[in-house]
Amino acid sequence: MSNSETRIIPARTGVAFEVRSGSRLKIINTYGSQVLDTWAFAAADMDEYMSMEHTRSATSRIIPGVGDTYVSNRFTPMLSVVEDTSPGVHDTLMCCCSRKTYERLKFQGYHDNCNDNFQSALASVGKHSPFTPGPLNLFMNFPVSAEGVITREPPVSRPGDYVLFDVQTDLLMVISACPQDIQTVNGAGKMPTDAAFQVLNQATTS
Repeated sequence: MSNSETRIIPARTGVAFEVRSGSRLKIINTYGSQVLDTWAFAAADMDEYMSMEHTRSATSRIIPGVGDTYVSNRFTPMLSVVEDTSPGVHDTLMCCCSRKTYERLKFQGYHDNCNDNFQSALASVGKHSPFTPGPLNLFMNFPVSAEGVITREPPVSRPGDYVLFDVQTDLLMVISACPQDIQTVNGAGKMPTDAAFQVLNQATTS
């Protein structure tokens, strides 16, 4: 991929790609309300992956923000947040949607889902994971009340909002444009949309 080339993440599908240490990764919410389930693996070792529970332990935050770093299950720094033009509302608590998710929602038949997107994206680059780690759900708005109750609200991000990361080690990234169209996960219109990403040099302005 040429530097700063914009690549589309088609609605309802997943993509996998490598990024190198020292580059920057810009993930763009093109239409403003698309949730992006995001995973990272050490490029040389699929047993090491970006871990939400380890990141919460390392940052002492439920939603890491600018200046924080997402780490692996071995506490290796992976992605550092450089800039976030959205209101900073993301999710590190929820699993990705799967076939069972839509069965629980009483959907009849097969529904595309982030778990299958994850596996299909890995297969497209000749990789496989025996399980699906908990994702970073970019732009997802699932607030937690003082009583510990999680509610599902539409994203508060806007068209063109993005998160810019410093890549701390060579990574294999997987991103799924969540296909959820039953609840308001992807906005009040319940309409999954395309999103995009760019890989930039450190010297490239955002």
